Amino acid sequence: MSSRSPQPEMLVRRPVDGQRLLEQVADQDAGANILFVGTTRRTTGSELTVGLDYEAHEPMAAAALERLKVEAIERFALTSCAIEHRLGWVPAGEASIAVALSSPHRREAFAAVEWLMERIKAEVPIWKCEAGEHGSREWAHPGDMRGVAAGPAATGGPS
Repeated sequence: MSSRSPQPEMLVRRPVDGQRLLEQVADQDAGANILFVGTTRRTTGSELTVGLDYEAHEPMAAAALERLKVEAIERFALTSCAIEHRLGWVPAGEASIAVALSSPHRREAFAAVEWLMERIKAEVPIWKCEAGEHGSREWAHPGDMRGVAAGPAATGGPS
């Protein structure tokens, strides 16, 4: 078994450190160590994106991320898993989220990353406001909030 440092915070207001997360989950018993980094796209449709402004219902978002991490470890027999999602302003080209995990086998590791990203986008109360090149701003939010009203204003976020 590897010796691991304490788990980093899942919600951060600084650049995402994927390498630190990968080191966090590294395990000599794992045949697969994967790092997925989701970045802010510069182009969405025909609009150029300057960046994204992320807001969250932080206690609920942290709890949901922890729940999904635990579920992924159990569901895919992972050795370890770490998630870090950035809040606040994220310029185009920078990382918004990183998911690192280790698993005895690659097939389960790749499936776990895809499953986690789909669940995070659908269930975690984190919203993004896309800032366009010409000053446009548009909020997006998770599709399935399990009883939470959609949009940041409904949970105390920006109005």
